[in-house]
Amino acid sequence: MTSTTPDLAPQAATVTRLVAGVRDDQLTDPTPCADTPVAGLLDHLVGLTLAFRMAAEKTPLPGAPSASADHLPADWRERLPRQLDELVTAWRVPAAWEGQAAAGGAELPAAAMGMVALNEVVVHGWDLAVATGQPYEVDDDGARACLRFAVDFARGAPEARDAMYAPVVPVPEDAPVLDRLLGQTGRDPSWRP
Repeated sequence: MTSTTPDLAPQAATVTRLVAGVRDDQLTDPTPCADTPVAGLLDHLVGLTLAFRMAAEKTPLPGAPSASADHLPADWRERLPRQLDELVTAWRVPAAWEGQAAAGGAELPAAAMGMVALNEVVVHGWDLAVATGQPYEVDDDGARACLRFAVDFARGAPEARDAMYAPVVPVPEDAPVLDRLLGQTGRDPSWRP
């Protein structure tokens, strides 16, 4: 990792704390992700932490991570913290940010893929926090980097952006950086279950 590459560790630690706070009776609760209950979001986090780790290691997995409550592994409470740690470790290797990387059926420059990985952890961390009524701390540097990336991505590849996210939710320019990132990724920052 160089000084110009973001560190996924602060947000990974936050998501690990959130995972520990999810109660079994919340698994069927709604999330900001349309038609995806908490268990489906957790399944998606299990899949994306593995997929993006493998992208950093340049050994991509086929297909995209699912988001199915029916596929949530029984050991998700232990697996997710371990996979978040492995994700952080993989993206701390300078070579992870070089060349090309593939995840979810997409191939991008590795630096862009690393930003997608961070964005997924930041945004889905918020999804999990708000869906389960937990406080959410965001690493401001990471959120700013994600916002810059999301805006540039929308300008450079609007069709890909629209395939990945819901329509942009307007958020005031002077809103907190996390709120602006959420709006850019199709989320209403005031969403509550």
